[in-house]
Amino acid sequence: MESDRLSDLIRNRRTVKPGQMSDQPIEKRVLDEILTNANWAPTHGMTQPWRFRVFQGDTRLELANFLADTYKAIMPPESFKQAKYEKFRVNPTLAGAVIVVGMKRQDSGKISELDEIMAVACAVQNMHLTAAVHGLGGFWSTNPAALSDQMRDYIGLSGQDRALGLFYLGHVVGQWPTSDRESLQSKVSWA
Repeated sequence: MESDRLSDLIRNRRTVKPGQMSDQPIEKRVLDEILTNANWAPTHGMTQPWRFRVFQGDTRLELANFLADTYKAIMPPESFKQAKYEKFRVNPTLAGAVIVVGMKRQDSGKISELDEIMAVACAVQNMHLTAAVHGLGGFWSTNPAALSDQMRDYIGLSGQDRALGLFYLGHVVGQWPTSDRESLQSKVSWA
């Protein structure tokens, strides 16, 4: 494995929001690779807590309707925003695929919830990097409807399990986005 190629991949991975994506379908073999690589994330105690539900084609509209209805049901009237409600009805249909990300808690609870959440985050990073290799943009959305108990139940989880958001995948419309980072020196101290 060449470290320069890995570094290039990490530094060129991009968050691409649904409005910047094409709804062009994503090949099944690519989705399988993305999900297989997610499954190889580090996991404390080998609990492998990640759970995924994939929406493509017409099922994206089903997800969009569920998100909008859930948002409307859980938001207090003073916090409800019509524009956000409308976005929920559209955003899933803009991407080639949407993966609902969940966390299945270990029955014994021996491994902490934070450890399990971090394992799922590593799985999502693996998905994001694999998507980038295939020229796909990704976006991990953690809006209130996507994190709700209703979403947890919708994807077949329950109890102490959690819904941890939506991972949008799509072909990028236009140029691949650029980015930069602040100096590493401002974030690191050496003991």
